[in-house]
Amino acid sequence: MSINKVLLVGNVGKDPVVRYFDKGVAKATFPLATSETYTNRQGETITSTEWHNIVLWRALAEVAEKTVKKGTQVYVVGKIKTRSYVDKEGNNKYITEILADTMMVIEKRPTQNSYSGQSDVSRSDSQTDRGTSSEVNEPDSNFYTSGNNQDKSAVNNNQPEQDEPFSQGENSQNEDDLPF
Repeated sequence: MSINKVLLVGNVGKDPVVRYFDKGVAKATFPLATSETYTNRQGETITSTEWHNIVLWRALAEVAEKTVKKGTQVYVVGKIKTRSYVDKEGNNKYITEILADTMMVIEKRPTQNSYSGQSDVSRSDSQTDRGTSSEVNEPDSNFYTSGNNQDKSAVNNNQPEQDEPFSQGENSQNEDDLPF
């Protein structure tokens, strides 16, 4: 048995780049920064930042286009995927990406309505899988243990087993194949 699952909470490094392919299939990409802070032996506070290439498909990409901007804090669940491409000089390059199947936007300012539920796109997808119920249960006020009720918008997007194919010429370089 093997598991390929990634859970990240970080800040978006730049606005998502959204591309639309045949039949209206959307793909969004953006860099995500996760930081770790620690104190070394000399008492200095050190912050180490790791950058991740996030890829979203279909309805999840469309939601990201509308809700995610540079600096937004997001929670992402997905899997690690490494692929290769040939750069303009003919060199083989490799890129590691996170293919996200769930994304939650975390708002930094508390609001009166502390839970917004799933997006309409995600809800309609789940209705076809589990019946026609459109009820969204809100958590109890004790649900948030940290004391600050943050607004959260969640979207699930079940990914296909393989990425969407898109055609390229022999020597053409697609901007989506380049690292951020």
